[in-house]
Amino acid sequence: MKLSDIDIVLSHTTHAGNIGAAARAMKTMGLNNLVLINPKNYPSTEATTRASRADDILQSAKVVTTIDGALANSHWVVGTSARQRRHDAPLLTPRELAEKVAASEGQKFSIVFGTENSGLTNEELSRCHNQVFIPANPEYSSLNLASAVQLICYELRMQWLEVDKLNSVTSPEHTPVSAELMQGFYAHLLESMIDTGYLNPKQPKQLEIRLRRMFNRMSPDDSEYQILRGFLTSIAQITKSVK
Repeated sequence: MKLSDIDIVLSHTTHAGNIGAAARAMKTMGLNNLVLINPKNYPSTEATTRASRADDILQSAKVVTTIDGALANSHWVVGTSARQRRHDAPLLTPRELAEKVAASEGQKFSIVFGTENSGLTNEELSRCHNQVFIPANPEYSSLNLASAVQLICYELRMQWLEVDKLNSVTSPEHTPVSAELMQGFYAHLLESMIDTGYLNPKQPKQLEIRLRRMFNRMSPDDSEYQILRGFLTSIAQITKSVK
């Protein structure tokens, strides 16, 4: 999961201060890609002031005139809404959105926010693969634009940290045993299969080839090899005692 694969898209923002505040919200969570569709007042000193040292996000922001320009490089588009609407796009919570992004390695996501007063238009929502809905207090669910950006960026960052934590856990180095040792193992294995009556040496068919393929896929390391050889030795002891 890469936060650099996520674009925060603000459509037709009417208040420049909200653009700056959204940039600040993004930077605190490690997101840098801001796209603006027809902002009413931008560039703006108010936006820079509200960005509070996140003005680098504003300076690198992409400003476009249409939603097509904003989504040109996206593989997956998610629209945000302050309320649930009847719409074909499946509904996600911010956490579910973050999980989806984490599971879609290599894809470019655009998360689109509409105007402060009315949100995304139905036409804009029709361009979205999913809709994300923040389950706020139903009696007062109206969120400031920057607050909504902050909440969603927070969930994205938390998921990113979880993925990064998993990736940083170093597993013991896996060193397969040598081909010479595996040859000895195969000879030992076939001997045990003959001794137990499982394999008729006069009719071996393709069994040895299949066994080699199976253990090649497993690629046992030294400790696993020792377990296998020890098990075969115990079988040999039992078959000898029976004879």
